[in-house]
Amino acid sequence: MLGKALRYCGDHRERFVSDLSTLVEIPSVSFPGFPKEEVVRSAKAVAALLRRSGLENVRLLKLGDAHPYVYADWLHAPGKPTVLLYAHHDVQPPGREALWKSPPFKPTRRGGRLWGRGSADDKAGVLIHSASIESWIKTAGALPVNVKIVIEGEEEIGSEHLETFLKKHAKALDADVLVLTDTANYDTGVPSVTTSLRGLVAFDVTVRTADHPLHSGMWGGPLPDPVLALSKMIASLTDAYGRIAVPGIYRDVKALTALERKNFDSLRYGERAFRKQTEILPGVQLVGGKSQPVVKMWREPSISVNAIQASSKSDLSNIINEKAWCHVGIRIVPDMEPKRCSKLLQAHLQRVAPWGVKVEFGPVTAANWWRTPGEGPAFDAARRALSLGYKKKAVMIGSGGSIPFVEPFSNVLGGAPAVLVGVEDPYTNPHSENESLHLGDFQKSIRSSVILYDELGKLEPSRLKG
Repeated sequence: MLGKALRYCGDHRERFVSDLSTLVEIPSVSFPGFPKEEVVRSAKAVAALLRRSGLENVRLLKLGDAHPYVYADWLHAPGKPTVLLYAHHDVQPPGREALWKSPPFKPTRRGGRLWGRGSADDKAGVLIHSASIESWIKTAGALPVNVKIVIEGEEEIGSEHLETFLKKHAKALDADVLVLTDTANYDTGVPSVTTSLRGLVAFDVTVRTADHPLHSGMWGGPLPDPVLALSKMIASLTDAYGRIAVPGIYRDVKALTALERKNFDSLRYGERAFRKQTEILPGVQLVGGKSQPVVKMWREPSISVNAIQASSKSDLSNIINEKAWCHVGIRIVPDMEPKRCSKLLQAHLQRVAPWGVKVEFGPVTAANWWRTPGEGPAFDAARRALSLGYKKKAVMIGSGGSIPFVEPFSNVLGGAPAVLVGVEDPYTNPHSENESLHLGDFQKSIRSSVILYDELGKLEPSRLKG
């Protein structure tokens, strides 16, 4: 039956791209200030897609004012493992629309890729699940495993209602293995299983010196400039090599395991590959110390200033601003504790603030790191499925990004392995302008998912947990 499901997958590849395009057309931005009704419309479109794939008990799960989750299942494989599938249908804001080569919510094919916000992150993940399930049900009339699927609507804003969601639906979501399709491949055409995620601690910083702007000619000299004060504070966050200079921040960083070191070394990823994938400008140096780029990105903390503002180019005037603002964040790794990191960072910024300026901090956004050894029957099955689907050996990688859903859900499932796979590549530009999906990898990922159900169906449920 696997052969028939794979043929169906190949025969319907164009329709699967069309289904994805339909989802991408919906501007399901979950951030405050964007239309909530579009996220609801997206959830309803996802529900219709899951229903058409052959899944049952399809429904929207709502928690107060939270953006809706979509749930569905197919539970007619007695004695077989139960697989919980995850993706999310909300997307990032489009960003600077003038920089898009085609409109962000008008899916466009170009150069073997599908361009549009959410084309990869993570509406492609939704289609990978639905298309692979459809390929089985429409040919065999059944799946080799039991399936439950959750498509989240607020992942891009930190899954802020996740704890409530888990408490309310934990029993219904119980499963033997979690398969999450919201990560990236090491490179185009190279299937990858992600075994670690960095966490995130972030907040706003506001520096004030007066209650209104003042003329820079009349008052400049004795009047402290909050932009310069904030700049000095930001400059103190790293040393000359680009490593974080906040005292105590590296105290709890866990060393790489022998297996992690072996996996990372096998990738042979150096500066040349990094420059090609990021398109960093010629002559700009890499920072962060002497570690391999993948180690710096996946298993060492990093700090960034995501936005900064005082006045604006359109409001430019010869003034000394009354305040300056920035948003700063640290990507954390095992075994860093989020609350401790935020306290260290805030204490440092307060300590180095010059000239008695007033410093205020906004609420802290925190997402913990996550890590798994990547060993056991579920991971063996995933590697086999990916290698067959892509016709290239699968690799084990880390990720510098954060997915708040993974750790709490893995904990609720009581030891069930979490297998993280995805279809993004280094050229996808998730969260940036010109997000795109490699259509060849999209088809290979669907094939791999079809095979994965077959591989997991050969395993005893009791062998998966623990």
